[in-house]
Amino acid sequence: MRALPVRVDAVLVQAVIAAALSFAHLHDLASAAGQDGWKAWAYPVSVDLLLVAAWRRLRSGEAKAAGWCWFLVALTASLGANVATAGLLDLEDVPAWLRILVAGWPAVAFLGGTLLAHGAVNPSADRATAPEPPSTAQAPEPTAADVEPPTAAPELPAAASESASLPPSPVPPALVTLARKVADEHRARTGTDIDTSTLRARLGVPMPLAELITTQLT
Repeated sequence: MRALPVRVDAVLVQAVIAAALSFAHLHDLASAAGQDGWKAWAYPVSVDLLLVAAWRRLRSGEAKAAGWCWFLVALTASLGANVATAGLLDLEDVPAWLRILVAGWPAVAFLGGTLLAHGAVNPSADRATAPEPPSTAQAPEPTAADVEPPTAAPELPAAASESASLPPSPVPPALVTLARKVADEHRARTGTDIDTSTLRARLGVPMPLAELITTQLT
């Protein structure tokens, strides 16, 4: 099997180196302040964990004031150890106030980590994100007074309705004369008056026009 290529991130390498140096400085300062054995190794772990917890709180966007407060406390402890072990402090003769700070640091780290990990979540955010339960109450049925009767469509005046119908178009006199000749010929041949259908077929005109011509012949 081919080994997967390992991609090295320069920023990650730099972060690991810086964390290792800070870890070593915190260990040296704790040892110089009288915390020997496993306790000297636990001090840098508590500082780094407090930094991580404060950073997670800042990333979550909740209680940023508390996140920044404990982040600055942990950062001050880390920077203080780095500066103190840089030759500015005699590690063979640590002052009493520094021993007191180192001895009291576990209580401070425990308090900060507990508040950051188990801090109260903003209840207003929960109420805003929680879906509202469906309402079981039924809407009140409209009463007879609330229902408006349908308005009747306005009726057109008789004059307007009569004027809406188009007057019959006048029949040309020549067509009436031709129809009269056809009707006379039909009466002379059959002895009966010509009907509208026969007149329409003989003249080749539409039925409405044939009806108008028939009224002109009577």
